[in-house]
Amino acid sequence: MGRHDATPRGLRRVSIEGRELVVLVEQGACYEVAPSLAELLASGVAGITAAVERGRAATPLGDCGETLAPVDLQEVWASGVTYERSREARVGESAVKDVYDLVFAAERPELFLKSPAYRVSAPGAPLRVRGDSSWDVPEPELGLVLTAQGEIAGYVVGDDVSSRTIEGENPLYLAQAKIYDDCVELSDTIVLASDLGDAARSAAITLRVERRDEVVFDGATSTGSMKRSFEELASYLFRELSHPHGAVLLTGTGLVPPDDFTLEAEDIVEITIEGVGRLRHSVYRGTGGTR
Repeated sequence: MGRHDATPRGLRRVSIEGRELVVLVEQGACYEVAPSLAELLASGVAGITAAVERGRAATPLGDCGETLAPVDLQEVWASGVTYERSREARVGESAVKDVYDLVFAAERPELFLKSPAYRVSAPGAPLRVRGDSSWDVPEPELGLVLTAQGEIAGYVVGDDVSSRTIEGENPLYLAQAKIYDDCVELSDTIVLASDLGDAARSAAITLRVERRDEVVFDGATSTGSMKRSFEELASYLFRELSHPHGAVLLTGTGLVPPDDFTLEAEDIVEITIEGVGRLRHSVYRGTGGTR
Protein backbone atom coordinates (compact mmCIF):
# COMPACT_ATOMS: atom_id res chain seq x y z
CA MET A 1 0.00 0.00 0.00
CA GLY A 2 0.99 3.63 -0.25
CA ARG A 3 2.57 3.25 -3.70
CA HIS A 4 3.41 6.55 -5.37
CA ASP A 5 4.86 7.82 -8.58
CA ALA A 6 7.81 10.19 -8.24
CA THR A 7 7.44 11.70 -4.78
CA PRO A 8 6.64 15.41 -5.01
CA ARG A 9 8.60 17.91 -2.95
CA GLY A 10 6.69 18.68 0.20
CA LEU A 11 6.25 18.34 3.94
CA ARG A 12 5.84 15.03 5.71
CA ARG A 13 5.22 14.03 9.31
CA VAL A 14 7.59 11.27 10.37
CA SER A 15 8.79 9.42 13.44
CA ILE A 16 12.54 8.93 13.84
CA GLU A 17 13.72 6.92 16.83
CA GLY A 18 10.51 7.73 18.68
CA ARG A 19 10.66 11.46 17.94
CA GLU A 20 7.93 12.98 15.78
CA LEU A 21 8.83 15.87 13.50
CA VAL A 22 8.01 17.54 10.20
CA VAL A 23 10.50 17.13 7.38
CA LEU A 24 10.89 18.52 3.88
CA VAL A 25 11.14 15.72 1.31
CA GLU A 26 13.06 16.81 -1.77
CA GLN A 27 14.81 14.67 -4.40
CA GLY A 28 14.96 11.67 -2.11
CA ALA A 29 16.45 13.56 0.84
CA CYS A 30 14.77 14.69 4.06
CA TYR A 31 15.45 17.90 5.96
CA GLU A 32 14.14 18.70 9.43
CA VAL A 33 11.74 21.65 9.34
CA ALA A 34 9.74 21.77 12.59
CA PRO A 35 8.93 19.74 15.71
CA SER A 36 5.22 19.64 14.86
CA LEU A 37 2.79 20.47 12.09
CA ALA A 38 0.65 22.39 14.58
CA GLU A 39 3.53 24.73 15.35
CA LEU A 40 4.31 25.15 11.67
CA LEU A 41 0.73 25.94 10.62
CA ALA A 42 0.35 28.36 13.54
CA SER A 43 3.22 30.42 12.08
CA GLY A 44 1.34 31.18 8.84
CA VAL A 45 2.55 30.88 5.25
CA ALA A 46 5.42 33.30 5.83
CA GLY A 47 6.61 31.26 8.80
CA ILE A 48 6.35 28.01 6.84
CA THR A 49 8.38 29.47 3.98
CA ALA A 50 11.10 30.60 6.37
CA ALA A 51 11.19 27.23 8.17
CA VAL A 52 11.47 25.35 4.88
CA GLU A 53 14.36 27.51 3.73
CA ARG A 54 16.18 27.06 7.05
CA GLY A 55 15.67 23.31 6.81
CA ARG A 56 17.00 23.12 3.25
CA ALA A 57 20.13 24.95 4.32
CA ALA A 58 20.92 22.30 6.94
CA THR A 59 22.44 18.84 6.50
CA PRO A 60 19.94 16.23 5.27
CA LEU A 61 18.79 13.63 7.76
CA GLY A 62 20.37 10.22 7.36
CA ASP A 63 17.03 8.47 7.83
CA CYS A 64 13.59 9.72 6.80
CA GLY A 65 11.97 7.50 9.43
CA GLU A 66 8.43 6.15 9.56
CA THR A 67 5.79 8.14 7.68
CA LEU A 68 2.80 9.31 9.74
CA ALA A 69 -0.56 10.77 8.79
CA PRO A 70 -0.10 14.42 7.72
CA VAL A 71 -2.02 15.79 10.72
CA ASP A 72 -1.19 16.03 14.41
CA LEU A 73 -3.66 18.39 16.12
CA GLN A 74 -5.63 19.49 13.05
CA GLU A 75 -9.29 18.69 12.48
CA VAL A 76 -10.23 17.37 9.05
CA TRP A 77 -13.33 19.05 7.64
CA ALA A 78 -15.10 18.32 4.37
CA SER A 79 -17.19 20.17 1.80
CA GLY A 80 -20.33 18.81 0.19
CA VAL A 81 -22.04 19.37 -3.14
CA THR A 82 -19.24 21.41 -4.69
CA TYR A 83 -19.40 19.58 -8.06
CA GLU A 84 -22.44 19.12 -10.30
CA ARG A 85 -21.87 15.35 -10.33
CA SER A 86 -21.99 15.23 -6.55
CA ARG A 87 -25.24 17.20 -6.52
CA GLU A 88 -26.80 14.77 -8.99
CA ALA A 89 -25.72 11.74 -6.99
CA ARG A 90 -26.96 13.03 -3.66
CA VAL A 91 -30.30 14.14 -5.12
CA GLY A 92 -30.64 10.64 -6.58
CA GLU A 93 -29.86 8.83 -3.32
CA SER A 94 -31.85 11.01 -0.95
CA ALA A 95 -35.39 10.73 0.31
CA VAL A 96 -35.23 14.52 0.80
CA LYS A 97 -34.02 15.66 -2.61
CA ASP A 98 -34.52 19.44 -2.55
CA VAL A 99 -31.96 20.01 0.20
CA TYR A 100 -29.02 19.23 -2.12
CA ASP A 101 -30.30 21.39 -4.97
CA LEU A 102 -30.71 24.23 -2.50
CA VAL A 103 -27.20 23.98 -1.03
CA PHE A 104 -25.59 23.70 -4.47
CA ALA A 105 -27.11 27.05 -5.45
CA ALA A 106 -26.82 28.71 -2.03
CA GLU A 107 -24.30 31.35 -1.05
CA ARG A 108 -23.24 29.32 2.00
CA PRO A 109 -21.46 25.99 1.25
CA GLU A 110 -22.04 22.72 3.08
CA LEU A 111 -19.16 22.08 5.50
CA PHE A 112 -18.97 19.33 8.09
CA LEU A 113 -16.45 17.86 10.50
CA LYS A 114 -15.03 14.63 9.09
CA SER A 115 -12.44 13.64 11.67
CA PRO A 116 -10.19 14.77 14.51
CA ALA A 117 -6.53 14.09 13.86
CA TYR A 118 -6.40 10.92 15.93
CA ARG A 119 -8.97 9.19 13.69
CA VAL A 120 -7.08 9.85 10.44
CA SER A 121 -5.58 6.61 9.14
CA ALA A 122 -1.91 6.39 8.22
CA PRO A 123 -1.20 6.68 4.48
CA GLY A 124 -1.82 3.31 2.84
CA ALA A 125 -3.69 1.78 5.79
CA PRO A 126 -6.98 -0.05 5.09
CA LEU A 127 -10.17 2.02 5.31
CA ARG A 128 -13.49 0.75 6.63
CA VAL A 129 -16.98 0.63 5.17
CA ARG A 130 -19.72 0.42 7.76
CA GLY A 131 -21.19 -2.96 8.59
CA ASP A 132 -24.65 -1.37 8.97
CA SER A 133 -24.62 0.04 5.44
CA SER A 134 -25.07 -1.69 2.09
CA TRP A 135 -24.11 1.16 -0.27
CA ASP A 136 -20.66 2.64 0.31
CA VAL A 137 -18.36 4.67 -1.91
CA PRO A 138 -14.92 6.24 -1.97
CA GLU A 139 -14.84 10.00 -2.42
CA PRO A 140 -11.58 11.25 -3.98
CA GLU A 141 -10.95 14.83 -2.94
CA LEU A 142 -8.29 17.52 -2.99
CA GLY A 143 -7.51 18.57 0.58
CA LEU A 144 -6.50 22.12 1.48
CA VAL A 145 -3.96 22.32 4.30
CA LEU A 146 -4.78 25.59 6.02
CA THR A 147 -2.77 27.70 8.45
CA ALA A 148 -4.17 29.01 11.72
CA GLN A 149 -4.88 32.24 9.83
CA GLY A 150 -6.91 30.44 7.14
CA GLU A 151 -4.24 30.68 4.43
CA ILE A 152 -3.77 27.82 1.96
CA ALA A 153 -0.38 26.37 2.85
CA GLY A 154 -0.52 23.18 0.79
CA TYR A 155 -2.47 20.28 -0.64
CA VAL A 156 -3.03 16.58 0.01
CA VAL A 157 -5.02 13.77 -1.61
CA GLY A 158 -7.96 12.57 0.48
CA ASP A 159 -10.50 9.75 0.52
CA ASP A 160 -13.71 10.73 2.33
CA VAL A 161 -15.38 7.30 2.46
CA SER A 162 -19.15 7.59 2.79
CA SER A 163 -22.25 5.49 3.45
CA ARG A 164 -24.81 6.48 0.83
CA THR A 165 -27.30 4.12 2.47
CA ILE A 166 -27.35 6.08 5.72
CA GLU A 167 -27.16 9.58 4.29
CA GLY A 168 -29.85 8.72 1.76
CA GLU A 169 -32.29 7.77 4.51
CA ASN A 170 -32.19 11.26 6.00
CA PRO A 171 -29.75 14.19 5.60
CA LEU A 172 -29.69 14.49 9.40
CA TYR A 173 -27.80 11.18 9.45
CA LEU A 174 -24.84 12.82 7.68
CA ALA A 175 -22.50 12.47 10.67
CA GLN A 176 -23.16 8.73 10.94
CA ALA A 177 -22.69 8.32 7.19
CA LYS A 178 -19.36 10.13 7.31
CA ILE A 179 -17.76 9.75 10.75
CA TYR A 180 -16.60 6.41 12.11
CA ASP A 181 -13.34 4.57 12.73
CA ASP A 182 -10.99 4.34 9.71
CA CYS A 183 -13.25 6.52 7.55
CA VAL A 184 -10.68 8.93 6.09
CA GLU A 185 -7.14 8.89 4.81
CA LEU A 186 -4.76 11.52 3.46
CA SER A 187 -1.68 11.16 1.26
CA ASP A 188 1.69 11.24 3.00
CA THR A 189 3.11 14.48 1.57
CA ILE A 190 1.78 18.04 1.88
CA VAL A 191 2.67 19.67 -1.43
CA LEU A 192 3.31 23.36 -0.80
CA ALA A 193 0.87 25.76 -2.43
CA SER A 194 3.80 27.98 -3.39
CA ASP A 195 5.30 25.09 -5.38
CA LEU A 196 2.11 24.02 -7.16
CA GLY A 197 0.77 27.49 -7.89
CA ASP A 198 -2.41 27.78 -9.94
CA ALA A 199 -2.05 24.22 -11.27
CA ALA A 200 -4.04 23.00 -8.25
CA ARG A 201 -7.11 24.80 -9.56
CA SER A 202 -7.29 22.70 -12.73
CA ALA A 203 -5.64 19.46 -11.56
CA ALA A 204 -6.79 16.12 -12.95
CA ILE A 205 -8.27 13.72 -10.38
CA THR A 206 -8.55 10.01 -11.13
CA LEU A 207 -10.20 7.21 -9.17
CA ARG A 208 -9.57 3.53 -9.80
CA VAL A 209 -11.06 0.63 -7.84
CA GLU A 210 -9.69 -2.89 -8.24
CA ARG A 211 -11.48 -6.05 -7.11
CA ARG A 212 -9.81 -9.45 -7.34
CA ASP A 213 -7.31 -8.10 -9.90
CA GLU A 214 -10.05 -6.57 -12.08
CA VAL A 215 -10.84 -2.87 -12.46
CA VAL A 216 -14.46 -2.30 -11.40
CA PHE A 217 -14.41 1.50 -11.60
CA ASP A 218 -12.14 3.93 -13.43
CA GLY A 219 -13.03 7.60 -13.71
CA ALA A 220 -11.57 11.08 -13.96
CA THR A 221 -12.52 14.70 -13.30
CA SER A 222 -10.72 17.97 -12.59
CA THR A 223 -10.67 20.50 -9.77
CA GLY A 224 -11.51 23.00 -12.51
CA SER A 225 -15.08 21.62 -12.40
CA MET A 226 -15.67 22.84 -8.85
CA LYS A 227 -18.45 25.38 -8.40
CA ARG A 228 -16.75 27.13 -5.49
CA SER A 229 -13.21 28.48 -5.11
CA PHE A 230 -10.71 27.19 -2.57
CA GLU A 231 -10.65 30.57 -0.85
CA GLU A 232 -14.44 30.68 -0.54
CA LEU A 233 -14.57 27.28 1.15
CA ALA A 234 -11.68 28.15 3.47
CA SER A 235 -13.22 31.48 4.45
CA TYR A 236 -16.45 29.82 5.58
CA LEU A 237 -14.53 27.28 7.64
CA PHE A 238 -12.96 30.13 9.62
CA ARG A 239 -16.19 32.09 10.17
CA GLU A 240 -16.86 32.26 13.90
CA LEU A 241 -14.58 29.22 14.27
CA SER A 242 -10.91 29.25 15.21
CA HIS A 243 -8.36 26.64 14.18
CA PRO A 244 -5.25 27.50 16.23
CA HIS A 245 -3.34 24.48 14.94
CA GLY A 246 -4.49 24.86 11.32
CA ALA A 247 -6.93 22.53 9.60
CA VAL A 248 -7.41 20.28 6.58
CA LEU A 249 -10.45 20.97 4.40
CA LEU A 250 -11.49 18.41 1.80
CA THR A 251 -13.05 20.22 -1.15
CA GLY A 252 -15.72 17.74 -2.30
CA THR A 253 -15.87 15.06 -4.94
CA GLY A 254 -16.72 15.16 -8.62
CA LEU A 255 -16.24 11.40 -9.09
CA VAL A 256 -19.22 9.27 -8.09
CA PRO A 257 -19.46 5.61 -9.17
CA PRO A 258 -22.78 4.43 -10.67
CA ASP A 259 -25.66 3.55 -8.37
CA ASP A 260 -25.08 -0.20 -8.74
CA PHE A 261 -21.54 0.12 -7.34
CA THR A 262 -20.58 -0.37 -3.71
CA LEU A 263 -17.23 -0.95 -2.07
CA GLU A 264 -16.50 -4.49 -0.94
CA ALA A 265 -13.98 -5.94 1.48
CA GLU A 266 -10.48 -6.29 -0.03
CA ASP A 267 -11.16 -3.75 -2.80
CA ILE A 268 -8.15 -1.59 -3.65
CA VAL A 269 -8.83 2.13 -4.06
CA GLU A 270 -6.32 4.33 -5.86
CA ILE A 271 -6.72 8.11 -6.10
CA THR A 272 -4.32 10.35 -8.00
CA ILE A 273 -4.37 14.15 -8.14
CA GLU A 274 -2.09 15.76 -10.67
CA GLY A 275 0.84 17.49 -8.99
CA VAL A 276 -0.27 16.47 -5.50
CA GLY A 277 0.27 12.74 -5.28
CA ARG A 278 -1.34 9.35 -5.04
CA LEU A 279 -3.23 7.56 -2.29
CA ARG A 280 -3.73 3.81 -2.45
CA HIS A 281 -5.44 1.69 0.20
CA SER A 282 -7.48 -1.45 0.70
CA VAL A 283 -10.98 -1.73 2.18
CA TYR A 284 -12.44 -3.79 4.99
CA ARG A 285 -15.99 -4.09 6.29
CA GLY A 286 -16.97 -3.29 9.87
CA THR A 287 -19.20 -5.47 11.98
CA GLY A 288 -22.08 -3.02 12.37
CA GLY A 289 -21.63 -3.10 16.14
CA THR A 290 -19.22 -1.77 18.75
CA ARG A 291 -15.54 -2.54 18.90
